[in-house]
Amino acid sequence: MGRRAMSICSTPGCPEYTHGGRCAGCQSEAERRRGTSTQRGYGARHRTTFRAAVLARDPECVCTEQQHGHGQPCGAPSKHADHHPLSRRELAAAGQDPDDPRHGRGLCGPCHSAETARHQPGGWAAEQV
Repeated sequence: MGRRAMSICSTPGCPEYTHGGRCAGCQSEAERRRGTSTQRGYGARHRTTFRAAVLARDPECVCTEQQHGHGQPCGAPSKHADHHPLSRRELAAAGQDPDDPRHGRGLCGPCHSAETARHQPGGWAAEQV
């Protein structure tokens, strides 16, 4: 299998060529601006209080979204503690504790990615505007 054709970096105004997406310099800058998971609010309390409790409660993916076509839980092993139905930011803005496990559900990797793409189009960068 060959490499992808070279294309211009997806960062507006960047003239660098890459094999897809951002060039190495723009990717590095985006990661620096994004900050660590702790800086984004996912610190020790999140890991020990929210994530651990949600994954213990939901060891199998509870996603019943339409991508499964049958309305039944996915059932794959949960790997992500997803804030649902409100996002972490929405909970904090409403004065609620985003680390309360009641505000989460366990999802497998593919279901979490699909949910993020559906409800946060453009990812974290779009919400920073």
